Amino acid sequence: MTLQTGEIVRVLELEPELAEGLDPEQEEIARGLAVARVDEIAPGEWQGEEAYPATAGHLGLLVIEGLMCRSVEVGNRTCAELLGPGDFLRPWVKVAPHSSVPLEARWTVVDPARVAVLDRRFATAVARFPELAGAILDRVMMRSRWLAFHMAVTHLKRIESRLLVVFWHFADRWGRVGPEGVTVPLRVTHQILAGVVGAQRPSVTTALSNLRRSGLIERKPDGSWVLHGSPPEEMNPVETLAAGKPFRDSDVSEV
Repeated sequence: MTLQTGEIVRVLELEPELAEGLDPEQEEIARGLAVARVDEIAPGEWQGEEAYPATAGHLGLLVIEGLMCRSVEVGNRTCAELLGPGDFLRPWVKVAPHSSVPLEARWTVVDPARVAVLDRRFATAVARFPELAGAILDRVMMRSRWLAFHMAVTHLKRIESRLLVVFWHFADRWGRVGPEGVTVPLRVTHQILAGVVGAQRPSVTTALSNLRRSGLIERKPDGSWVLHGSPPEEMNPVETLAAGKPFRDSDVSEV
């Protein structure tokens, strides 16, 4: 679906799962009321808190298309979070300005993004349907659950394992099954992947080369990724997933 900037869309037609708690009669009414403006965000650095300053009653932005990255820097380390279709964000919400630990956060739009603006007008229109508010809160809470998942992934010993696990996680969210395998349309740099898995960029580059040689992952000319084989059933060393093609010790990166 190609949406134009400023177009008004029916949110429940884009995200029907948000209406699962409504009975058929309520859902029909809610479809007509739950409308929102579409904004387009160009690739590059994005000052989200300036574009969307805090406004009472504004529920947030629903990502319809594209890919965004929110990264947080603590010292010389970076943690990155990827957001795509179906995610909710409130870019004006920040860590308390008087935090004892200095940190820097920034947004980057990786692929052109389109978001539905769930402003105060939208919130007022759907206020009679608490099930919708609950569904939106579920999506917001899922972001915290996924962040906890990413935190656990960063504790896996091998970077190859970390990358493989997060790629299959992204495949569950945004992948497409085809004759070659599962295509994951993430045109992200090695630097962003390093932030996602808690590693340094050179180590990620080495680990991706190992995964390619083992036939577990492939990068397409358009920048997307193809996963081959089956998802890892457990967090054994990656050698067990490589069908008899173990990595050399010198190939394995730890941090």
